[in-house]
Amino acid sequence: MNDRRRVNGPPGGQDPRYMPHCFILGQVPETAHSVNDNLPSSGKSTGLIPSASGSSYLEFEPSASLAAARANPKSLIPPSSALKLACTVHGPKPLPRSAAFSPNLVLTTHVKFAPFAARKRKGHVRDSSERDLGVHLETALRGAIIAERWPKSGLDITITILEAEDDRWWGDAPDSHDASWGMMNVLAGCISAASAAIADAHIDCLDLVSGGVAALVSDDSTGSPSTAPKLMLDTDPAEHRSIVSACVVAYMPARDEITELWLKGDSSKASLAAGDERSGHEALIDGAVNAARGAHSVLAEAVKESLQKALGQS
Repeated sequence: MNDRRRVNGPPGGQDPRYMPHCFILGQVPETAHSVNDNLPSSGKSTGLIPSASGSSYLEFEPSASLAAARANPKSLIPPSSALKLACTVHGPKPLPRSAAFSPNLVLTTHVKFAPFAARKRKGHVRDSSERDLGVHLETALRGAIIAERWPKSGLDITITILEAEDDRWWGDAPDSHDASWGMMNVLAGCISAASAAIADAHIDCLDLVSGGVAALVSDDSTGSPSTAPKLMLDTDPAEHRSIVSACVVAYMPARDEITELWLKGDSSKASLAAGDERSGHEALIDGAVNAARGAHSVLAEAVKESLQKALGQS
């Protein structure tokens, strides 16, 4: 008799090893090392869950956390959190007979935080923020998948967030900013991880979709209005005192298309921070697109290496 209240692990698996500063698909040599310790470390691997059609694992640790931990390893102040998540893809599979006929692939996305993923413990039932992340992820992936090739078929994408980046600054300002800025970084990671899992499942797409985040941050403790905020890419909310506005995009470089856009905050000062005559929204969007391009180049190289490895083993 199966225990429906318990989620059992897969019968076989692979250790989610990672190499600093790159996306990884497949097993990584233990001799791999960092080229520049000042850069953020991140990793991605696929094929971790044999029972799924495709799977991926993403891990990203901010550079400030590494620097703080190495400079003062005995500090009582914890470093800012990392982003760790796992993605599984099941399908394409036939829809139930009771379902209405669909000429295109029916995409379903689920995003769930592990109970221990954030400082505030999450429940077992998905809340509104998790459902919103699922809607954003579905919109981002729907524009990339060639859905008409699988009529009356379904594709289930499930992302489990093992550790989420903190939403607040670790300093002495508990009300520095609200608790939704970190969700934008989580969404960008979900988009990139889901794209890698879809490629691992051999599902036809127009291009790999990558997520990028740009934000206007202000670290001035005096609150002087003359200090202009800075435009930064792939920011960690826990490293900055205040976030003015942020933008996350899902981008396909091959077609130069944005499949999903989420803009939040006051972006009227973005043009001033960027140092050009663009509007605030355009400056933030362009910054997020540049961040997504950087993630896409590394992800595409990892997919190429994974394919070469698979062809060599066959």
